[in-house]
Amino acid sequence: MAKDSELWDVICDGPFVPTKTSGDPAVTIPKTRKEFNDADRKSIEKNFRAKKILVCASQPAKEIWEALQIAHEGTTQVKQSKIDMLTTEYELFRMKDDESI
Repeated sequence: MAKDSELWDVICDGPFVPTKTSGDPAVTIPKTRKEFNDADRKSIEKNFRAKKILVCASQPAKEIWEALQIAHEGTTQVKQSKIDMLTTEYELFRMKDDESI
């Protein structure tokens, strides 16, 4: 359970970036890969696990979105038919004799 909450923290707060303090006015800069310690590597591993979860979850979500979009808007062929029908309706639109502008 604790690992799940740690992964959720990574998702909510953003990825962990190992940093170090350097210079006379102390400035925080990212560490190079050579400077990583075990704690940094474990935190970065959590970043990768959280990213993997999001990527794996996004594929089914994308498929669901596309299915809903097709159900609502129709396939490309249905969209083209609707466009053709509305274009024809527009072209046939005429003012009646008893109407004024």
